[in-house]
Amino acid sequence: MMSPRPSSPPPAAPETVSERVIIRTVGMQKIYHRGTETIYALRSVDVEIYTGEFITVMGPSGSGKSTFFNMIGALDSPSRGRVFIDEVDVAQLTAEELAFLRCRKIGYIFQSYNLIQYMTALENVTTPMAFGGVSGDEARKRGMALLDLVGLKDRWFHRPIEMSGGQQQRVAIARSLANEPGILLCDEPTANLDHQTGDEILAILQRLNKERGVTTICATHDHRMMNICDRLMWIRDGGIERIARRDEVEVEVGHIE
Repeated sequence: MMSPRPSSPPPAAPETVSERVIIRTVGMQKIYHRGTETIYALRSVDVEIYTGEFITVMGPSGSGKSTFFNMIGALDSPSRGRVFIDEVDVAQLTAEELAFLRCRKIGYIFQSYNLIQYMTALENVTTPMAFGGVSGDEARKRGMALLDLVGLKDRWFHRPIEMSGGQQQRVAIARSLANEPGILLCDEPTANLDHQTGDEILAILQRLNKERGVTTICATHDHRMMNICDRLMWIRDGGIERIARRDEVEVEVGHIE
């Protein structure tokens, strides 16, 4: 049986962001059982993420990045430990309260876009608004403004099949902002894009973080993400290997320290 390894205390908030903690985990573990084997997908993770912060999460495939995202995004529950969002213990919420939290406080951007294929870009963006209590003319107006924000003013009525991968990712970003969340979780947002389009998506995420103060957490293998974040977090074997401010990390070609 593999035992958990404790993580080190998180460093202080960068000077450029709020000192208010928006996400906090305490002894967070995710454990799976396969026959007599116990597998720790996450090992006693203690993390504090601050309001308005941009976090880049890096680590090899299978390291626990996706599990970490599912926990802090209230999409799954830890086997042990606790997750707090805005100092609310997620484990204490009812199913209805969890649905409200996911709808109103957290925006999700997925690597595979996850757009509804038979809907137009505008319909994809406005659908979450119906669950958030926004409907009719206001939803349509807000949806158009969000698509304009991500550079798709002329694609309101196009369906995903009529758009490039980069355009679909822009729709996904607009949709993630439908209910004005305070937290944005991005899972490999540039993985399926060419270099130039990836740069454009990174610029959008950076602008949302700086201008709107959206706390942004990106799991990625894209080292360009390091240039726009406040802190970097390395996950390996289900544990936090290191957390560092961007100015504490030395980058050389092919090597990061």
